[in-house]
Amino acid sequence: MSDATHERRTVIVEREIAFPPEKIWRALTQPHLLQDWLMRNDFKPVVDHRFKFSGDWGSVDCEVREVEPNRTLSYSWDALGLESVVTWTLTPTAKGTHLRMEQSGFRPDQQQAFMGARAGWHKFFENLEQLLARA
Repeated sequence: MSDATHERRTVIVEREIAFPPEKIWRALTQPHLLQDWLMRNDFKPVVDHRFKFSGDWGSVDCEVREVEPNRTLSYSWDALGLESVVTWTLTPTAKGTHLRMEQSGFRPDQQQAFMGARAGWHKFFENLEQLLARA
């Protein structure tokens, strides 16, 4: 029998964004900004802090796993039977920041959740870039 962890799938979205890591970090960690581009929340950038993202469709149970200001943010993302981890990585570049979002942990039988996440994160990134442009 194969090890189920090897069958897990991952959604990755990467963008070059023309703003410094510090500005993007604020959008990833300040609740009122997170609400503007992602969902309502009670987030705090503190390891082990439990929080929820809430949308019209329901909510996501999360727990902060890693916080390295302006570099790395990771939290669990559990909703509708999906147990996953979202990790943000910010890398300074000559033009701003390379922003990478990885959501890992989709089981093979969670194709709908996987496809929904792929589409959803691209939309969230568009929202994030719009917020950064006006903030």
